[in-house]
Formats: sequence, C-alpha cells, structure tokens
Amino acid sequence: MNAYRAKPLRYPWPPVLYAAAMLAAVSLGRLAPISVAQSQGLIPWLAGGALIVVAVSLDIWAMKTLIERQTAVLPHRCSSHLVTCGPFRYTRNPTYLGYTIMMVGFGLIMLNPWFFILASASVALTTAFAIRNEELHLLSRFGFEFERYCRATSRWI
Repeated sequence: MNAYRAKPLRYPWPPVLYAAAMLAAVSLGRLAPISVAQSQGLIPWLAGGALIVVAVSLDIWAMKTLIERQTAVLPHRCSSHLVTCGPFRYTRNPTYLGYTIMMVGFGLIMLNPWFFILASASVALTTAFAIRNEELHLLSRFGFEFERYCRATSRWI
C-alpha cells in the first residue's frame, strides 16, 4: 500500500510551525530589532487588522467547507473527498495562506519586519515538508481528478 494513501502527515505540524514563527518574530523583534521608519498614525494598524480579519475569515471558510464536505480538516488525517469548492476554488491551501496573511498583518501592526521574513520562511518550509506530502496523499487517493484540479488551481495564490 502506498504510504501517502493512508495519511499525508504524522503530525499536524504546519499550525505549530506558524505559531513558532510568530513567537520567533516577536522574540527577534525584541532581541535583534530591525529599524523601520515609523508610520503616521493608524494606517499600519488598520491595514494589519484588516489582513488579520481576512486571514481568520479565510481559515474559517476553509474549515467550514471541509466540514460540509465531510472530509478531514487536520492535515494529518486521511482525506475522504477532494474538495474543490469554497476557497479551494482559488487556492489549494487556503488555511496555510490564511496563516501567512495573518503573520503579515501582525507584522504591520507591530511594525516588526521579522514577521515578513519568517512568514516567507514558513511558506518555504510548509511547502517543502507539508504541502508536498499532502499533495502526494491527494494524488494517490484521487488520481486524475486531483491532477486536473492542480492544473486549474494554484498552490498558494
């Protein structure tokens, strides 16, 4: 039996990776701050807050869509259905995209460039170690249907 057919990951680590990246950004912002020009007033705070609202909404929409289609929400569980509706029409990884947007939002609110740097690193690590395994899982479970979906929908945006 194909190892990816049973489940894509042993542990649902992408949310943990993003949480660790956020904590590291806060810590690095205090220990090794990168100076940025202070912005006028509420603009970065409002932009960051708006991005966080978008990110949370995207995550909730993605989870709601997965639950409605009666398939796994957590990335270490076996998928029972290929979901191509809801936010999955626009991106194959809306929850991870939401986590990334949230990090950018917090970076704007805190005026901390480490959030942007570590968000980029989180995207690279999540793609290399989680998304590729998840895609192999979906390919082994849904074959041509998943290949067609990949051709029509981008991985991130």
